[in-house]
Amino acid sequence: MENKKTVLKEHSKMRLDKVSTIIFEDFSRTQIKKWILEGRVFLNDDIASPRDLVHEGDSIQIDPITEKKISWDPEEIDIDVIYENDDYLIINKQPNLIMHPGAGCSSGTLANALLHHYPELKNIARAGIVHRLDKDTSGVILVARNDKFRNYFVDLLQKREVTKLYSAIVVGTIIGSFKVTDPIGRDKKNRVKMSIRSDGKESETFVKLKESLGNYSLLDISIMTGRTHQIRVHLSSKKLPIIGDNTYNPAKNIAKGTTSKLTDIIKQFPRQALHAYQLSFKDMHTDEIKTFKCDIPDDMKYLIDILKKDI
Repeated sequence: MENKKTVLKEHSKMRLDKVSTIIFEDFSRTQIKKWILEGRVFLNDDIASPRDLVHEGDSIQIDPITEKKISWDPEEIDIDVIYENDDYLIINKQPNLIMHPGAGCSSGTLANALLHHYPELKNIARAGIVHRLDKDTSGVILVARNDKFRNYFVDLLQKREVTKLYSAIVVGTIIGSFKVTDPIGRDKKNRVKMSIRSDGKESETFVKLKESLGNYSLLDISIMTGRTHQIRVHLSSKKLPIIGDNTYNPAKNIAKGTTSKLTDIIKQFPRQALHAYQLSFKDMHTDEIKTFKCDIPDDMKYLIDILKKDI
């Protein structure tokens, strides 16, 4: 059975559970809904809820428990584990690392690394990966070590009870803070991108100035929803493109008054300057709020220092 399919026009704006039942004919709606709630059905590579509406061109992938969940080979790739217990791992993901194998990437991913260092994760869907960061976004990632905790954390994500905080270095300036609530959907002209769409999914991003860097800014960002490329799309839509983001800042925008030397450094920055620095959630056993942090990585620290010197 093909486990990844594309939503057709006639199924646009229908519920995820209903469309999944239509296109995956071998399974009942009850079984599909159960797998969605368990985080085994992915909409555009994201965990979703049964009631989420799908749109033409969206991808739906299913990892049913009746099939082998993990087929990826372990690979000896270094990972930075900052905390672990019997239920989960906390990883500080480096940039230039894709979360798991998929179209266009068959190996060399975080999942391959996890299966090498923690072979028991072969028994968990997607090697325990329950949320994601883009390839070139660094920072905190949680990996579930058993199905009970995996289902618990997926439920927290769907209830929006997981706090995720980010740092971003952008072109432009702001005063204070603001919230962006523009809905996000797959870009109609470029399917690898997302864009602001009136028929898109509800999305909420809170942006606060952390430090002014002349005509650039270090921003503190929190997200209430977890849409694909959400922060990158929302900042770009507000004329605050992230430095190094080749997808949503392809022209490599430079602020007015930037010196030629600084211009070269900014244009050569190798990835989007976006880092997930904090993850918080309620402990499954004690209800205590657990918080994990990862310092801004050296490449972003260097960029901040250079921008400060140029003020």
